[in-house]
Amino acid sequence: MSFREVFELHPHPTTVDHEVLLRCIGECLDCAASCTSCADACLSEHDSQELVAAIRLALDCADTCDAAGRVVTRQSAPDLRLMRAVVAACATACVACAEECERHLHHPHCRVCAEVCRRCRKACDEVLAAIG
Repeated sequence: MSFREVFELHPHPTTVDHEVLLRCIGECLDCAASCTSCADACLSEHDSQELVAAIRLALDCADTCDAAGRVVTRQSAPDLRLMRAVVAACATACVACAEECERHLHHPHCRVCAEVCRRCRKACDEVLAAIG
């Protein structure tokens, strides 16, 4: 069973658009893993000293995406103020990480990480619009 199936089986589902939430959860999970992997790849590059900011931002983004994905997944009595704050923080982290990774496009993992961060930010923005 996937998280989508479990999410849909909640006995008291949220009134927020499920497709928007599920897209955000999926993008957050993908972004967290991609950023972690990118940071690890950066550590193995010959120019890793020049990638310190990218490593830091990728790890910060991974942690923020993980937290946002988990908060958005929870449907029982959500506090939309908290959800809004966490999702907005995730969007901010994604922008910062994507911008830094785009400075290092000579590393393919940075190019992919930036793309994943941009998709996650878009999904976060959709949640923010849906919860008002």
